[in-house]
Amino acid sequence: MVDIITTVIVIVLIVIILSQAIKVVREYERVVIFRMGRLFGAKGPGIFLIIPIIDSPIKVDLRIITIDVQKQTLITKDNVSVDVDAVIYYRVVEPTNAIIKVENYRIATSMLAQTSLRDILGQIDLDDLLSKREELNKRLQEVLDIATEPWGIKITAVTIRDVSLPESMLRAIAKQAEAERERRSRIILADGEFQASQKMMEAAQLYQKVPIAMKLRELQTLAEIAREKNLIVVTTGAPGSDISNIAGLTGAFAEGRSKAETR
Repeated sequence: MVDIITTVIVIVLIVIILSQAIKVVREYERVVIFRMGRLFGAKGPGIFLIIPIIDSPIKVDLRIITIDVQKQTLITKDNVSVDVDAVIYYRVVEPTNAIIKVENYRIATSMLAQTSLRDILGQIDLDDLLSKREELNKRLQEVLDIATEPWGIKITAVTIRDVSLPESMLRAIAKQAEAERERRSRIILADGEFQASQKMMEAAQLYQKVPIAMKLRELQTLAEIAREKNLIVVTTGAPGSDISNIAGLTGAFAEGRSKAETR
């Protein structure tokens, strides 16, 4: 009976030890093992054995991690106060460094992203902040990547998500845009007048060289006026005749005769 109990206890102990010794990690995970406080190495993926009680395993995820950087209030180079938030994408490439070089690589990376965002964006003007986001994203990524490389962290991307401006600054920008559009419209109008005057000058020179062309232009204008059918047009007529003068004198004589009859 005692032998049976002893055998059962041994079997139970073996099962417990094996359950603690056998470890399985996924393809995107690694386990950093410390043996008696010393770094033993990284294991995984798949199945492996550790020594219970003696070994201390720490699991590390190698997938890309996203950090939502909270809105940071900063003052640009031209003394404009704005609120900026961003998104940081990174992953662990050296699990051992991520564990032994920094206490908590997630918090450290997040804090570093916040301070770098304020430092770098505070050195540029507001116009550059609004128009050169791609360049700023690359610059932030390079700075963060250099700072986190000793920790075994790789910054894969940085994206400035939103830039919030004060209400007064929004009104000022709107006025500036309106003034810019007004300036462009005036320049376009003046350029059109300049081109039209050049064409008219060239046309006048052509009419001066060929006077009959001016007469043809006059006839074309009269034809366009005649389409309205509600006007009476009196022209100078052909060379040698003075129809308009005759019509004017006839009207004057008729008016004088009517006045005389009235008296």
